[in-house]
Amino acid sequence: MSFPSERPRRLRANPVLRKLMCETRVSKESLVMPYFVIPGEKRKEAIQSMPGQFRYSIDLLLPEVEKLAGNGVSALMLFGIPEKKDEKASGAYSKDGVVQQAIQEIKQRFPDVLVMADTCLCEYMSHGHCGVIQREGKNYQVLNDESLDLLMKAAVSQAEAGADVIAPSDMMDGRVQAIRRALDAKGFSHIPILSYAAKYSSVFYSPFRDAVFSAPQFGDRKSYQMDAANRKEALREIRIDIEEGADMVMVKPALSYLDIIRDARELFDIPLAAFSVSGEYAFVKWAGQNGWDEKALILEILTSIKRAGADTIITYHAADAASWLS
Repeated sequence: MSFPSERPRRLRANPVLRKLMCETRVSKESLVMPYFVIPGEKRKEAIQSMPGQFRYSIDLLLPEVEKLAGNGVSALMLFGIPEKKDEKASGAYSKDGVVQQAIQEIKQRFPDVLVMADTCLCEYMSHGHCGVIQREGKNYQVLNDESLDLLMKAAVSQAEAGADVIAPSDMMDGRVQAIRRALDAKGFSHIPILSYAAKYSSVFYSPFRDAVFSAPQFGDRKSYQMDAANRKEALREIRIDIEEGADMVMVKPALSYLDIIRDARELFDIPLAAFSVSGEYAFVKWAGQNGWDEKALILEILTSIKRAGADTIITYHAADAASWLS
């Protein structure tokens, strides 16, 4: 009987060998934990569509940040939910906004924790869209340049509060260049921009919209978020954002767009992030509730995202994964 000269199974024979041969490793340092922040005190509200995730008032968020950093994850991203919403997204750029206050408190208590600020308008708009709306009867349009004015104000206010990274997620044209100029003009040329460069219009965002009460009150976001069918367009979006001054770029969602992550990794020599979004998280939690090995599933997902080429993974699993990773 003849045998092949190469026998890969020999290198999978025991756990030590498998670890030695491992080609892709997920580290705590590559993870970012998202948090939802609400006004008030002693508030911790369960998010029904995202089991294990909560909306925190700042006083109750701080112990979570301390625990996260203690477990080796030193980066987080903040999403704010204001007490009141309006059609000018006032809470997004208020100096007393909930995210601005949270940034200040976190940086004061934990100066070594990296705080990324999601820079968008949807959480703060009464209509739930990511930009300024012009309506004519039942018809409407999102006004790009008017939205940029508000995004610039939001980015500057977040930087003034102490944010380490500004992360625009709105998908307006020209937002990276506009925000870069606004930050530079205010003395924040040292603050990097993580652009949600390839952000697809996705049903996987549904639990997030529950979490921040930001589902559009009319229409949808398909006129500014990307079509799931388009691959080359994503690479154009990424290239444009890099040319406008993005220091890092992101693909969102992650699991259904691993091909885009791989394409971006091969074409662009720039730090690449992937956002494993709320719907992906919810699927895993439901699987765990139905008897699947949740820990193994989470680690497999994170490894697949890393293997595709992401340097950084923003994931609601970060706090749990930190206790499993060496």
